Amino acid sequence: MDMEKKYEEWPSSKRLKKTDGTIAYIWDNKYHNWEGPALIPEGNEKKAEYYLYGIKYSKSEFKEVVRNRTGLPWYKQPAPKGTTHRN
Repeated sequence: MDMEKKYEEWPSSKRLKKTDGTIAYIWDNKYHNWEGPALIPEGNEKKAEYYLYGIKYSKSEFKEVVRNRTGLPWYKQPAPKGTTHRN
């Protein structure tokens, strides 16, 4: 094992475009895209399908999952710089 390599590289997400205009975002051979729809049939945004790690979500479910993945956990509170919440 190489000592200089400090982290394992993750496979990068790939954007594929078919001749009929369909756009697909693939990660680890599964549909996956955190930024938006992973499958856009014929380039039509109204028919877009949302996937994370190959699991299909509705648009509202997708937004909820993305909203819940960022930020601090419920048990932590943000502290201003230079202060702590210790008693």
